[in-house]
Amino acid sequence: MATKKVHIISHSHWDREWYMAYEQHHMRLINLIDDLLEVFQTDPDFHSFHLDGQTIILDDYLQVRPEREPEIRQAIASGKLRIGPFYILQDDFLTSSESNVRNMLIGKEGCDKWGASVPLGYFPDTFGNMGQTPQLMLKAGLQAAAFGRGIRPTGFNNQVDTSEKYSSQFSEISWQGPDNSRILGLLFANWYSNGNEIPTTEAEARLFWDKKLADAERFASTKHLLMMNGCDHQPVQLDVTKAIALANQLYPDYEFVHSCFEDYLSDLANDLPDNLSTVQGEITSQETDGWYTLANTASARIYLKQANTRVSRQLENITEPLATMAYDVTGTYPHDQLRYAWKTLMQNHPHDSICGCSVDSVHREMMTRFEKAYEVGHYLAKEAAKQIADAIDTRDFPMDSQPFVLFNTSGHSKTSVAELSLTWKKYHFGQRFPKEVYQEAQEYLAGLSQSFQVIDVSGNTISEADILDTSIAFDYDLPKRTFREPYFAIKVRLRLPITLPAMSWKALALQLGNETAPSATVPLYDDSNQCLENEFLKVMIQTDGRLTITDKQSGVSYQDLLRFEDCGDIGNEYISRQPNHDQPFYADQGTTKLKIISNTAQVAELEIQQTFAIPVSADKLLQAEMEAVIDITERQSGRSQEKAELTLTTLIRMEKNNPRLQFTTSFDNQMTNHRLRVLFPTHLKTDYHLADSIFETVKRPNHPNAAFWKNPSNPQHQECFVSLFDGEKGVTIGNYGLNEYEILPDTNTIAITLLRSVGEMGDWGYFPTPEAQCLGKHSLSYSFESITKQTQFASYWRAQEGQVPILVEQTSHHKGSLRAEHSYVTGADDQVALTAFKRRPSDNALITRSYNLSNDKTCDFSLSLPNHKAKVTNLLEIESKQTAPNQLGKAEILTLVWQKE
Repeated sequence: MATKKVHIISHSHWDREWYMAYEQHHMRLINLIDDLLEVFQTDPDFHSFHLDGQTIILDDYLQVRPEREPEIRQAIASGKLRIGPFYILQDDFLTSSESNVRNMLIGKEGCDKWGASVPLGYFPDTFGNMGQTPQLMLKAGLQAAAFGRGIRPTGFNNQVDTSEKYSSQFSEISWQGPDNSRILGLLFANWYSNGNEIPTTEAEARLFWDKKLADAERFASTKHLLMMNGCDHQPVQLDVTKAIALANQLYPDYEFVHSCFEDYLSDLANDLPDNLSTVQGEITSQETDGWYTLANTASARIYLKQANTRVSRQLENITEPLATMAYDVTGTYPHDQLRYAWKTLMQNHPHDSICGCSVDSVHREMMTRFEKAYEVGHYLAKEAAKQIADAIDTRDFPMDSQPFVLFNTSGHSKTSVAELSLTWKKYHFGQRFPKEVYQEAQEYLAGLSQSFQVIDVSGNTISEADILDTSIAFDYDLPKRTFREPYFAIKVRLRLPITLPAMSWKALALQLGNETAPSATVPLYDDSNQCLENEFLKVMIQTDGRLTITDKQSGVSYQDLLRFEDCGDIGNEYISRQPNHDQPFYADQGTTKLKIISNTAQVAELEIQQTFAIPVSADKLLQAEMEAVIDITERQSGRSQEKAELTLTTLIRMEKNNPRLQFTTSFDNQMTNHRLRVLFPTHLKTDYHLADSIFETVKRPNHPNAAFWKNPSNPQHQECFVSLFDGEKGVTIGNYGLNEYEILPDTNTIAITLLRSVGEMGDWGYFPTPEAQCLGKHSLSYSFESITKQTQFASYWRAQEGQVPILVEQTSHHKGSLRAEHSYVTGADDQVALTAFKRRPSDNALITRSYNLSNDKTCDFSLSLPNHKAKVTNLLEIESKQTAPNQLGKAEILTLVWQKE
């Protein structure tokens, strides 16, 4: 009688694009599913096939074989084809919090359409796993998750040291999130190919199963053994049932079954022991030698990460909030268009795509997808902003003024100096030649004697508005019912200090007025002392370009900030490797020039230009090592002796009422195989730091576990910020699409990677990727904020929302149903981040999603929408009877549906 049961699950892990372009993998997918549909018909013993947890594969197949949809539907209905629950298999850390949720929402939509879904969070090859996975899975109705990376399995005969937090005796674990949510974790301890290509001849089968069974039994906590019959892009094993029948003959003590995850999980649940290891939070191979965490994919092709940030912010933080507000005017919401944009964006979110670790053709296509998704989002946002602006009553503004509306679409009050370009007057082409129209606009501008000013709805002049310049520019309108209308516009460019509440708008107007003598004001930059200063910070600029920043409220100073470091990199897209004995080059050791760009009482912008010589490439040995597929840990190549100059131009921006000091560093990279970072030494006495992750401010040790770690560096992922805080004081470094950082020893320096140039994909062969050298012009943005106990959490959401600009929409004079000023939400708490402000597709009810920025303590939750009542929903937006709480637990994610009372 069999004492153990072997569950053999046929599957193919389908990277849609990777070492070949998407369409080449696509054509192989057609062959795979053609074979599947054939075997479903010809082999009645073929139980089922797991379609890799992602419904997009069905879309890809039906693009080419639409006539086979009925067969697909029948295969799913009969349980032969197992699909879902996700839309794609996304990278955890390089996609936003909301992207992770939308992947589940759109995946559920697809599964509902097909009528089935596998109830398992599926992360077979994710490059590390986010700490909030347990909470996300439970709030999506999933009790278990399967994954391949992050935990070190020790095996049945090895005792796990209690100090080892990321090791497990078994392939089954209890996975606990920072909010204490728990799910069953299934580790592919022998990878998701441990049952691949099962032999059908006796001699080969015995050799195969003797090893495979022993390997599985070493880690299994029950009598149920999991064998994954497939691998990357693996064709279906057509004779697998024959192989299973043979295995049952050869091994009478085992029952071999062609199975599925539903059956395996059901059997497993009845046998799980009580002594499973509990693993807490994110699992990122913390207790390994550190070389193969794949965290350096966060800095591969940084242009992809910047593009992803741009599109994610557009859809999540601009388009959806504006469309949600506009719904109250129009009664419509662009669900279909937004779904299309989200799907287009998420097609870039599989790990081999967004991680930047594929061949060049893959990433060229990605940039097209990013642009497509952005343009949809931008168009919808402009439409929504116009609908709102056109519904605002602007009759109180003078008829000779030009009303405009400013929007804050973030979850907290925003204080900023908005950069605006407004149209003052239009000269339509009509039937005239453009030259004639342009001349008329020139004559008007030349004869303009009055100055421009900004007024509020009560007619008060906003004296802080700074008119920068006027110009003539071509533009056009696209009326809904008539032909396009080209014109030349008189454009007025201005800076406007403004404070707007969360999710709000405010109408103002531009008008001509008599120029008044400016009031006596002190500019933010003192050139005599090379000092920038506002009410929060005093910034001394050293002659070599480094900064000393003093927090004026706490008196704490940080020295030698904004130091640029360039090192060699002989690694690949997956892993960074500094050459042996490599010595970094620093920009402050070259020449430095300082230039004032603007300097007023409201905003100051300075440009620091630094030029220094660095090696032009790696030495010639690297090419030979790449072609021979030498593991990067064994490479002996170094940097070239030939050098060339690299010029870094950093714009420093200080605003009067903003505690964040903002930076943008630009350069033209013509060097290869190197890594450029910006350093912020803090000298803070703390062993831990905090970083923005998926629905979590994750606490990480500054230094890895020395008992395991061999890699000389310790790269980490971040979303919008990383922060060092010693309990009293600290710093928060924000970023825009710069997802890699490291905390350097001794000085607790925060190092942000600005560029990593490499020439090959890496992994299992030699795949040249010259475009991964990232030659050409780059512009990288980041920020600095000094923090205390009182400002710690505010600095976090300011870094997040610093990625979202204040928006402007011009309008006309008209009657309207909306007031000149309005805020949709009140009670935005400092310790709470708002990630979603959208409408639910089923009934257009308003959805908000928030989370507690602390993993250690609860917080008040006072978010409210006037004239609305809220109920709690799960992540799939299915509501419960529970009303909105007044507190959030530590790291709690809360989704609410708001209905008008």
